[in-house]
Amino acid sequence: MHIAIAGGGLGGLTLARILRRHDIEAALYERDASRVARSQGGLLDLHPESGQRALAEAGLTGEFRAEARPEGEEHRIVDPSGSILVHHRPDPGSFDGRPEIDRGVLRDLLLDALPDDAVTWGHRIAAAAPRPGGGFWLAFSDGTGADCDVLVGADGARSAVRPLLTDAPLATVAVLAELTIGDADHRHPELAALVGPGNLWCVGASRILAAQRQRDGSLRVGVTLPPGSRQPRSYGSKRALLEQFDGWSPGLTALIEEADGPPVVRRIEALPTGTRWPHRPGLTLIGDAAHLMPPVGEGANQAMLDAAELATALAADGVHGIRAYEEAMFARIHPVAEMSARVQAMMLAPTAATDIVRFFTPAT
Repeated sequence: MHIAIAGGGLGGLTLARILRRHDIEAALYERDASRVARSQGGLLDLHPESGQRALAEAGLTGEFRAEARPEGEEHRIVDPSGSILVHHRPDPGSFDGRPEIDRGVLRDLLLDALPDDAVTWGHRIAAAAPRPGGGFWLAFSDGTGADCDVLVGADGARSAVRPLLTDAPLATVAVLAELTIGDADHRHPELAALVGPGNLWCVGASRILAAQRQRDGSLRVGVTLPPGSRQPRSYGSKRALLEQFDGWSPGLTALIEEADGPPVVRRIEALPTGTRWPHRPGLTLIGDAAHLMPPVGEGANQAMLDAAELATALAADGVHGIRAYEEAMFARIHPVAEMSARVQAMMLAPTAATDIVRFFTPAT
């Protein structure tokens, strides 16, 4: 059983690692030229029932705890005036919740747990097709190719493998503009104090200004806006973003003004909630390729759990285990995707501040 994994993100790497713990090798193809070819993004919180469970099955709990930041769970939500609406403080040093870890560090943990030749770098899959005698043929963007008996699409939002299983369309659910403030403690101590050790959400009517403390002491700033009729590129300057926060406290909008460069703007897309496909022997998807959701904290966690459950199914029942994995994954993901869609809509609603406070405040 020759397994190919398309995509070397967190899901694909977790799958390769756990398969190897079952003495099953897989060829993993990644479009990045190397492990340091680009930034892997900001921090993410790993949930005990999903991301942390997958790392336990990968045998990497100790390594995770050595690198994670439980204090990064601290979360402040403020209104446009800067008044605190919610302030969550985690137990110091506790790993009982959802400790934060840098995406790049987490990716390195998984890469370091694999042989040096486990990932074939610089191989973006341009197309995938079934072979006449069974299995699949992969065509890479450099003109080369490879074949396999089992193909797992872990290649993200714009998956080249997904069309073999479903033509479900992507829908734009938001526009995200990202900025960075480097060395915040020394250069902008007032902003470092505002954000704290974890996350800050500044919530107004149909818009979010958020910031997150990074491992290197920088602040990662994100502006989330409704998709509307404007093209994302129209938000490509600080001035254009600041226009969206007219009347907000200058102490908050300084997160945009003091950023080190212009914003990087992109669409946030999602697959329809409830997306599924008829089983096809030897072929399946994990992570964003299978169930792209709004980025509200579940994507990486569910991708890693997908990987753990698929690896277990393949180890137990070979290629026949894929069907059981898919049925369990569809059932698990449906409520998670529904919740993610609700939270995304709530964050960009005219009543976002009231709704989010209600969401994060336990009923008494």
